[in-house]
Amino acid sequence: MRTERKLQMRRGFGFVIWVAFFLWSFSSTLVQASRGYDPELLDAVIHEYANKTLQQPRTGVVYNISLPVNFSGIEASIVRLRSSSFWVRGSNLTSFDFPPRIIPMPYAKRLAILCENLKNLSSNYYEVPGYRLVSPVVGFMVFAASNSSGVGNQKLNLSIKGSPILVSFSPAELELRTSNQSVQCVEFRSNGLVGFSNMTSLNGCVARRQGHFALVIPAPAPAPAPQQKKTEARFWKWWVVGFVGGFIVLFCASLIVLGTYKVVARQRIKEMEKESEKGVSFDTIWIETSKMPSASMIRTQPILEANEHVP
Repeated sequence: MRTERKLQMRRGFGFVIWVAFFLWSFSSTLVQASRGYDPELLDAVIHEYANKTLQQPRTGVVYNISLPVNFSGIEASIVRLRSSSFWVRGSNLTSFDFPPRIIPMPYAKRLAILCENLKNLSSNYYEVPGYRLVSPVVGFMVFAASNSSGVGNQKLNLSIKGSPILVSFSPAELELRTSNQSVQCVEFRSNGLVGFSNMTSLNGCVARRQGHFALVIPAPAPAPAPQQKKTEARFWKWWVVGFVGGFIVLFCASLIVLGTYKVVARQRIKEMEKESEKGVSFDTIWIETSKMPSASMIRTQPILEANEHVP
């Protein structure tokens, strides 16, 4: 019974630890999602609110999208176009200049172009190791819009037969402090890869696919200060001392627990021996290597009956 109880307690303790770990992981995911630091989550939210904005849309009209409070600071807009007019005339939408001779693939009679400008929240969603953003991140997505209202869920690729798409950044939003720094265009693709290219004109880049774009400059690696090195060395020493000390304390605690267990076990054995001594005592004899009880005398003497005679 005791063994079964121990097994049940261990299983219950393991289950509690697993549940606690699961809740911690789930809560951290919810916190990250509520902060909106996931670019895919941001695109999904903007797409959802774009559908709410386009109740009775008119073709060729740009609609600004109202986003929730936790996404305040981000600008988003959407426009529905006919694919035929988009092929002939192209379109000029805020930061993007779409030239003529662009076909959506797969082909759709109408398409919707969703534009984003992350403004001062750009660094929360996108970063490039070794580089610093000097412009807001802007992006666009293309969806099929064959229905009379709303935006479809099907994303479309663009087949560019002529000039590439031009991406421009407002000079007021740039953070270029020195003119001798090498500014590069960076493209954040949907598969998580990052592509670099040179600027084609003043504050301009080119794009051949939908995605997100920005301007970056190399970020100088800060040299660690001498005081910082000393602090790191001290931290390392204290970490080693703490690890060794913790191991010693754990070892001593294990010895104390083991010794306490042995003392308690011996005490229980003595109590059992005392209880056994209160009963009838028997002599003991050794048979080979076994110790066995033996009666030293007969407690009740035999009494002869009156009509019996001893022979």
